[in-house]
Formats: sequence, structure tokens, C-alpha cells
Amino acid sequence: MVQILDVMQKALEGKPMSETDYQLRSFAAKVNEKVKEYDIHFDRNTPIPDDPTLADDAFQAAFDLVVEVGAYCTNTNRVISYTESEVKEALRFAPSEIEFGEGKDRRKLRPRSVGDKNPPWCLLGAGGGACSSEQSFLALVEGYAEIPEANAITTPALTRVGGMRIRPASPLEVLGAQRNAVLFREACNRVGRQGMPVMNALSTAESDIALAGAMHPKYGLRQSDGYMICCMDPMKVDFARLNKATVALGLGGPIGMCFGPMMGGYAGGPEGTAISNIAHHMMGILTYQASWFLPFPLHLRYVSSSCRELLWLISLSGQAISRNTHLLSVNLNYTSAGPSTLMCLLETSASVTAAVTSGLHIESLGVASNKEEDRTTPVEPRISAEVGHAVAGMSLADANELVTRLVKGYEDKLQAPPLGKMLFEAWDADRRRPSKDYIAVLKEYRKKMKSLGIGVRGGPWA
Repeated sequence: MVQILDVMQKALEGKPMSETDYQLRSFAAKVNEKVKEYDIHFDRNTPIPDDPTLADDAFQAAFDLVVEVGAYCTNTNRVISYTESEVKEALRFAPSEIEFGEGKDRRKLRPRSVGDKNPPWCLLGAGGGACSSEQSFLALVEGYAEIPEANAITTPALTRVGGMRIRPASPLEVLGAQRNAVLFREACNRVGRQGMPVMNALSTAESDIALAGAMHPKYGLRQSDGYMICCMDPMKVDFARLNKATVALGLGGPIGMCFGPMMGGYAGGPEGTAISNIAHHMMGILTYQASWFLPFPLHLRYVSSSCRELLWLISLSGQAISRNTHLLSVNLNYTSAGPSTLMCLLETSASVTAAVTSGLHIESLGVASNKEEDRTTPVEPRISAEVGHAVAGMSLADANELVTRLVKGYEDKLQAPPLGKMLFEAWDADRRRPSKDYIAVLKEYRKKMKSLGIGVRGGPWA
């Protein structure tokens, strides 16, 4: 098995190459070659493909990509190469289940299959979205922890500490990361979910020093939490990220690698980006020593995952992973629209359906492209979880019909989506419930979903 020392040796002794050459002449060129070799084609009329051969071909194309281009270390400007046998061995011995949480909140994350009747693992929250204050942080996390379907929480990222805006790799970031951990545990304690795990560990900690500085158990993190480390697109790593992995491995925490291939970027269109998305799973087992995975492919223009191309990409990736591996993959979705809008709820419903029916778990969600502070509420992840449970067991054909009807309701607004309202405009933190206006939107949403044959509660308010 490839270990962290092996990764470092490959990073120090691998083939020299400039970053530009790796991205364009190696990675991008090879992805384009694989799309043609395996005849991968996107069909906009079928956002949820139902072709096992297509899924298997996409997986094999991704496997070939990892073997032929490897990963890239930006500190040494060298290629981290992996042999076919190393990739196969990594896939074979990757964890097939992980336990997260403590006490009554302890649960097992297991693989899912296409059309699986078991509900998805629901990692709920802000998807690392920014919040401006401790007040915002607590209001959001309390709301997440009260969602019945929540298996784990993904926290927002603090942008200020002590009234000062956090600067990367500074004492302010270290202090912010420490507050992130303390406030998460406090919020869960307030609503009786003391054992709830956090799976993005410290969203406030971008630098390795901030992560290491806040991982002491006295701040509230546990070995049963998840330690997420982001990969640079495409398939790149640096020493700071390897430092994070080394610290997490030393503490015995399960590493989750998150990665967001950008459709319209180095991998090209939906076909190449799907191959890239699948390949990042294999690269992550090896380079980041990851035990679970968090893909969040995005559209370059919309910075969301609810258009037809991204829905197809998510579904194809999920089918390829679930049919050919036992990897634990949790898809994170982004919406273009903001809180207290029907469009936002329809977008996340489509993305969640694409993921769940194709064998993936879900993290939900990044609202309004996660571009603004405090433009998210606990309502959107609750709705996402309800939809995830409602569509578990649905066939791909039925999922395609549902998603097609959902996407027609908002695709003409993707270029200029409604941004909705800010957190405390749409959410009453004292009563822990949405505003009257948002409740009206939820009632409209519930009626819409019922007309499509999907029964969702719309939260306890609609």
C-alpha cells in the first residue's frame, strides 16, 4: 500500500514538469483523449443516464487517466506517478465503512448502489459557506443539528474573530479555527445532539498551521469526526495539504478529500469533467490517504451544480463509482439561487435526486454559489435531506423524469438567479424557524413536489 512517506518520495523524485505543462499538455490532453477513446457523450435530454456500459466506460477512462498522468506536487514541480497495481491495490483496501459520532449519534457510513433503497448519509450544513459572526455560526449549526435526518454536520466558515477579518496563515486564522471547533460543539450541546460528528472538521482553517492549531481535543474535536482536506484542480497537491494529512493520520481521524472539478476548465465539457471527477476519487486514496470523498463538480459560468450538464455529470460519476468500487462518496451540491426562493429548493431537489438515485451520499449544500456571507439558512439542508430520503430506491428512469421536470422550472433563470434573503431576514434564530415569507415559499414548494409525486414535509413548518 502507498503510504504518506511513499507519496513524499514520489513528490521529491518524480518526473520534473512545469505546472502549466501538467495542466494543459498532460492532464487536459489526456482527458480529451479518453473521452474520444471511450466514446463518452452527454445527452441533454437525459440528465440522469441509464446505461451501465457508459458508467463502466467512464470508470475505466478515469482509471487510465490516474495511471497515465498521476498527481502533481506544486512545491517540487514534479509528477507523483502511480502504477496500475498501486491504484488497484488502493481501491481494494480502501475502507468500506466508517463510524462517525458518539453515543446515540454514532452512525456507520457505508457504500450505496444505484437505486439503493437505503437512505443516503446526510452531511448537512453550509458546505463551508462564509458567516460573518459567532451569532450567525451558532444560529446555523443549531438549526442543522435539529434536522432529524442529519448524520453529520458541515460547518460554515467564520470570516471574523474578535471583530477582525481573518487573514490566512495568521494568528487570527488559528484563533478562528479554534472558535470554529468550540462553537460547533456548543451549538450541538444546546439542542441535545452532543454526539453529532462534524465532517468538514474546521472549515475556518484553510492553512495547515490553523488546522493543526485547533485539532487539540480540548477544543472539542474527536477522533470520530471527519477531517476534510481539499484537493487543487486538477489532481494537484502541495506540502501544506500533505501537512494536514500527516497531522490527521497521526490523530487517527478519517480523512475526507474534497475536490471540485470545474466544467469548462481543464477537463473541458461534461464528459471530460465526469472522467476527472471519478479519477479524483482514485487519486485521493493514494495522494491524500483519504478514506472518504466529497466531490463538488461545478459549472464554470453558474458556479452551481443544478444545470443539465452537471446533473448528468453527478449521476454518471455516482454510477461509475458505485458500480465499480466500494468507495464512500458524498456529493456536495451548490445552487445558483439564494434562500427563501422556490428556485433554490428546486435546484437542490434536482441535484440531490441525481446523486442519491445514482448511488451517492449527500452533503447539502452551498447556497447562492457560496459567494456571500450569511446567505444561507438551516432550511435548505433540511429540504435536501427530506428529498434524499424520499427518492431513495427510485429507478434511474423515474429519476430522469423527475429531474427533467424540476430543471425546466428554473434553467432559464440560471444566468440571473434570485439571490433571496440573508440569514436573519429568512430565519428567526430565537424561535429556530423560518420567516413567514419563507414558510409561504415552503408551502408552494411542497405543493409543487406533491404534483410531481414526491412527498416531502417541507420541514415542520409547511
